[in-house]
Amino acid sequence: MNGWLWALVVVVGLLLALGLHDLLQRKHAILRTFPVIGHLRFVLERIGPELRQYIVTSNDAEKPFSRDQRRWIYSSAKNMDNHFGFGTSSDLETTPGYLIIRQSAFPLSNPAADSPDWDPDHLLPMAKVLGGPRGRAKAFRMPSVVNISSMSYGALSSAAILALNRGSAMAGCLHGTGEGGISPYHQEGAELTWQIGTGYFGCRDERGRFSIDRFSEVLAANSQVRAIEIKISQGAKPGLGGLLPAAKITPEIARMRSIPLGVDCASPASHTAFGDEDSLLDFVELLGSTSGLPVGIKSAVGDESFFVRLADLMTDRQRGVDWITIDGGEGGTGAGPLTFVDHVAMPFKIGFSHVYRVFAERELTDDVVFLGSGRLGLPHFAILAFALGCDGVNVGREAMLAIGCIQAQRCHTGHCPTGVASNHWWRMRGLDPASKSVRLAAYVVELRKELLQVSRACGVVHPALVSMDRIEILDDHLGSRSGAEVFGYEPGWGVPGVTDREALVAHLGQMA
Repeated sequence: MNGWLWALVVVVGLLLALGLHDLLQRKHAILRTFPVIGHLRFVLERIGPELRQYIVTSNDAEKPFSRDQRRWIYSSAKNMDNHFGFGTSSDLETTPGYLIIRQSAFPLSNPAADSPDWDPDHLLPMAKVLGGPRGRAKAFRMPSVVNISSMSYGALSSAAILALNRGSAMAGCLHGTGEGGISPYHQEGAELTWQIGTGYFGCRDERGRFSIDRFSEVLAANSQVRAIEIKISQGAKPGLGGLLPAAKITPEIARMRSIPLGVDCASPASHTAFGDEDSLLDFVELLGSTSGLPVGIKSAVGDESFFVRLADLMTDRQRGVDWITIDGGEGGTGAGPLTFVDHVAMPFKIGFSHVYRVFAERELTDDVVFLGSGRLGLPHFAILAFALGCDGVNVGREAMLAIGCIQAQRCHTGHCPTGVASNHWWRMRGLDPASKSVRLAAYVVELRKELLQVSRACGVVHPALVSMDRIEILDDHLGSRSGAEVFGYEPGWGVPGVTDREALVAHLGQMA
């Protein structure tokens, strides 16, 4: 056998060995799904900064998450160095709307890693008690200000749901079920927010309408449910209802949802259990009195009169939602028509500030826990959300990135290359829930850590205490305006009331 043939045999043997290693390893979903050729992704990623100096895009130009933002999430999830050197690559002088956080001249020192005030497993509890003002029997203070957004089994793979659930349990945060109901993959240790959408999956009768008996049965079998979320709309397709494409519906999903195979599962645009704000509050009280759990709503902001009428009905404090999650029009892990994705519903900053103002003007903000979602899983966006009045943030796409998503934007096709949003067995096998759950937990812990660091740089012990006077918004003429001026906030808006602030500091065991 000549030398060339021997070389060919050696090369083929090495490639086969590499392919076998890729198939058996559990660290990288891409390599398990695409053995050998998947290494090209890591090669290109490694030389990407050099290539981008001449071609493709800059570090902060890609959407919805820039390369720098994805790098921060990936590094945080892998417990790697997530610092950036040589100054900012952002244009601070000509970027309108650029966010600046104004640090204090007298910042607070960060607790040492071995300090009793520094508990990375249960860091940063929520400022308010969820369900407390309404007197819910099972009211509680969320142990984490960062929680996992509602994403259904079906929209995400069973492996992804397993990773998110186990990671949520490790990080001590709540895991939202999505409107698809509580699957076996949601039952791996994390406490749950059970989302109920217009399809009422998991609590529907044979006609597809809400069933209080079925609702009670599910709760009796799932003690890990800590809160109920009624989904009004979402940022991905506001006003359309949910949609699970036929390509992503497996026999198991069809059985769980009581839907046929081979047909798109389209949830109605509107609820049948209520038809206006008054009947919505009746529905909220029905769920609250039956379960004893806090009950809230999730909505993207379009018709603001909905929130005006809702707040007006709550002023007598006889009925009310325990929390409101505002989803930005730029958010959403699902897919929708281009017009709805780009032009329907307000972006988070505008939508949330309008809703918060409605409740602040009626002195109801201390009665409601406010949550935000829509690209808030990065520290500076989350700090702005807290300054606007959020008591916590939910992360969706950032959580997907933490468990392996590469922003391929093929979530709705069933061809997600990493198995995060695909139910195809081969693509899904690349995602190892055991290792990815650790990454999800590491990302959540790191986000909470940086929120604490920024808060203390602003002179307060908790992100909910960061006020709008710490926010500055730049324009493209070397000028700026305060956050309060931009969003029309009055002094005292955006932070918890005195009682909640005192209770929070006592709960943290720290002095303000």
